[in-house]
Amino acid sequence: MNYYAVQVKTRSEDKYIKLLRAMHPEITFPIYCPRRKLDIRRMGKIIPSAAAVFPGYIFLELNDEEDIHLYQWAIRRTDGFFRFLKSNQNITPMADRDLEIALHFIKNVGPLAGKSRVYFDANSRIVVLEGPLMGLEGSIIKVDKRKGRAKIKLDLYNDSFSIDLAFEEIRPVEHPIGH
Repeated sequence: MNYYAVQVKTRSEDKYIKLLRAMHPEITFPIYCPRRKLDIRRMGKIIPSAAAVFPGYIFLELNDEEDIHLYQWAIRRTDGFFRFLKSNQNITPMADRDLEIALHFIKNVGPLAGKSRVYFDANSRIVVLEGPLMGLEGSIIKVDKRKGRAKIKLDLYNDSFSIDLAFEEIRPVEHPIGH
């Protein structure tokens, strides 16, 4: 499988995907826009919301036999398209760390990243037991225990940005001494 990153209008990722599929029914390959679930408190009320993990980016999954060059004009001409990453002139599949980060959210986490289950060790360091934060502990730059959020720094094609992911703190089970 080859994965390609496409930059589209921010906060219009789903609209772009629907428009692309409506205008070009021949495009049947999977298109991903991983989302994250957060509870936002406004005026004392908790409002569940979902936002893109990679704001302004979608990911295309093509078989090795399928050629991105067959579809590039349809993708480019759809309203909301900005560019292919790394370059519009030399469209190449994602690789290395960029591919790892994208696949973490596409394959391991699923379409909607929920809350991670974590606890804090004796040195107040976060320990992730399960969820979207699993494997991203080294990317955590800030933890807000009160809000139950961890800010992580993601790099995608030399562009760094930070996002908040929700976590649920659990207390580790204390083991009796001698066991």
